[in-house]
Amino acid sequence: MFSINGTQSYPSAFLLLGVPGLEDFHIWIAFPFFIVYLIALVGNVTILFVIKTEQSLHQPMFYFLALLSFIDLGLSTSTIPKMLAIFWFNHKAISFEGCLIQMFFLHSCTGMESVVLLAMAIDRFVAICYPLRYNTILTNKVVAIMSSVVVGRPVLLVIPFCPLLKRLPFCGHYVIPHTYCEHMGIARLACASIRVNIIYGLFTIAALIFDLILIALSYVKILHAVFRLPSRDARLKALSTCGSHVCVILAFYTPAFFSFMTHRFGKNVPRYIHILLANLYVVVPPCLNPVIYGVRTKQIRDRVVRVFVKKE
Repeated sequence: MFSINGTQSYPSAFLLLGVPGLEDFHIWIAFPFFIVYLIALVGNVTILFVIKTEQSLHQPMFYFLALLSFIDLGLSTSTIPKMLAIFWFNHKAISFEGCLIQMFFLHSCTGMESVVLLAMAIDRFVAICYPLRYNTILTNKVVAIMSSVVVGRPVLLVIPFCPLLKRLPFCGHYVIPHTYCEHMGIARLACASIRVNIIYGLFTIAALIFDLILIALSYVKILHAVFRLPSRDARLKALSTCGSHVCVILAFYTPAFFSFMTHRFGKNVPRYIHILLANLYVVVPPCLNPVIYGVRTKQIRDRVVRVFVKKE
């Protein structure tokens, strides 16, 4: 099963170990992941249903929110089911092609989430700084172009990962001490130089940092415009429209930041802590995003309440 694939130097399959060091607790670790996945599925499908059926939500901000929900469904579904198979059924094997497919969707969805958060920041910037020109700036055509960039840029950046990995010799190494396949986790198994993989990986990370910088700059402009408003009520109302977006940004970037910091500077941190932190940024945002928008967005909250009241 783990033989070399013909004349190629990569194995026919990899073995995902889950969380090394916590094997005895795998069955229990799976339960919170399962609950989080259910919340992500129900929450994001509900958000999509509400936006589709509620005419008043057919606005740029909610189009981007619907796109975020699609991305969250892709991010959670590409990783959590395999985690549960490892934890509950000890199904650790994954084909080489399956591993690359999982890696592709994982990194693509992560990149899309970053770009859609930037698109939502631009939406809030226009809404607050140029309220009278909002509908003329963010037309359907502009929203469609922005949505294409949200999907297209990450996909184009992630596609080279596949040939970069397929060119590497693995010399019989096929055990990945993780719960899912990701670019550097696979590359580190190679028995040749992975300098190109490291450089290109840093380039893709720089794209995410660039998104974060643009988001920060947009909020500097937003805060500057908000604090120039004449009344306190107007300032609070303007800030409240950004509250959900800020919470979602924190839910996405905070786990990623802690995961990055422990990998770079936590040399004495146990491996299972690294892996658990790495799992946070693929399971937390898809679960929290619909909850945040469902609780904080009045139109969505009211629509959900009406649906359940009708059913009763």
